[in-house]
Amino acid sequence: MNRLVVMLVTLMTFVLPLSAQTPAKAQEAKPAPRISYIRAGHLFDSTTGALRSNVIVVVEGDRIQKVAPAAEVTVPAGAEVVDLSNATVLPGLIDCHTHITAPPHSDHYAEIYSFKDTPFDDAFNAVINSRTDLLAGFTSIRDVGSIAFLAVDTRNAINRGEFIGPRIVASGPMISITGGHGDLNNYAPQVEYNWFPEERGFALADGVEQVRHVVRAQIKYDVDVIKVGATGGVLSKGDNPGAPSFTLEELTVAAQEAHAQGRKIAAHAHGAEGIRRAILAGFDSIEHASLADDEDIKLAIEHGTYFDMDIYNDDFLLGEAIKLGLPQENIEKERRIGRLQRETFQRAVKAGVKMAFGTDAGVYPHGDNARQLATMVQWGMTPVQALRTITYNSADLIGRSKDVGTIEAGKYADIVAVSGDPVQDITIMQHVGFVMKGGVIYKDKLTGKNLAVGD
Repeated sequence: MNRLVVMLVTLMTFVLPLSAQTPAKAQEAKPAPRISYIRAGHLFDSTTGALRSNVIVVVEGDRIQKVAPAAEVTVPAGAEVVDLSNATVLPGLIDCHTHITAPPHSDHYAEIYSFKDTPFDDAFNAVINSRTDLLAGFTSIRDVGSIAFLAVDTRNAINRGEFIGPRIVASGPMISITGGHGDLNNYAPQVEYNWFPEERGFALADGVEQVRHVVRAQIKYDVDVIKVGATGGVLSKGDNPGAPSFTLEELTVAAQEAHAQGRKIAAHAHGAEGIRRAILAGFDSIEHASLADDEDIKLAIEHGTYFDMDIYNDDFLLGEAIKLGLPQENIEKERRIGRLQRETFQRAVKAGVKMAFGTDAGVYPHGDNARQLATMVQWGMTPVQALRTITYNSADLIGRSKDVGTIEAGKYADIVAVSGDPVQDITIMQHVGFVMKGGVIYKDKLTGKNLAVGD
């Protein structure tokens, strides 16, 4: 027997016993998933808008097993019970327009583009903002513009359990034309080409083929959603919020490429012509939609396009941000656009445009997202419409309706609660006292536990 054969025989004497143990180990019973029972005094049914009383939600592992009247559920002796019988229980909240890497402080308003922060600062910001949004009741968010590809990394790190945060639908940098809302305008070329040069290949595109390439390049790095700047912006230099950017042909290619790879696509668009082009191109949502005219509203209804309108942050920008050094150019743009955007929102709601909940969190501090609900009610929505927008509608826009947006069997156990009735007083939603994501309680100020993870 040669030396090689001896080595193989010796190896087999060690490997075979281990191999023989594998089936037995595979057959070992896994621990049963944890089951808990949530007693809901009132439960907001985001499918119908009805408020149900005395309901029990059975949670098994990270999913909802059953939702039924309390009289129909037998709670076993010794079972884990979460007593929210004096609260209103709702699906986890969803914000479809956030910037997860924005500074949690506000000194960046003195210069919109910060040249002192590094990508590491942005990463720290993302960790802080993720926790803040989750504890405010937002169990899902959509990021629509961060440096390449930090929102993707943040999403993945949260999913791995490395720190806490919402379920993130992640974008890359917003795709802009040269000189558009996503470019760095009115600076010396030496500044421009040294400002995150690695970003430029993922953020700027001119012409159909460049647009096609940049969308594909972002998808290569596993973004969930594509964001395109279809008009100029407010918080940027040297561009006009009402002016269209990309041509209809360019926007159509962007939408086709995104949808071909199973991604949604969102258009930053203030002006009517840019909004019109994005709707006709097949975009899933119009972000801001500030100056939409009657034709845009009609087209949005015909095409089933969502409007995702950040109508709260005008208060912050024309209040706190001015005190914090918001440049005069941006102040003038906001004064011109803010009121018109709210009037557009009112017309769009009345006409029946599909509305999602998006706040531009990061323009103002994360955690204040739910303040927008009161503004939406002030400008034409009923409280029930606003609550459905922040849950059911937004889950549909981000493509996650099978998992979130309602409290029903099979969905993730993403559940929040407030003390009081938000249908009667929508401002209650600014004070979420209970947060569960995937069956794990991250905040509980309502049952006497006084829990907030990280406090």
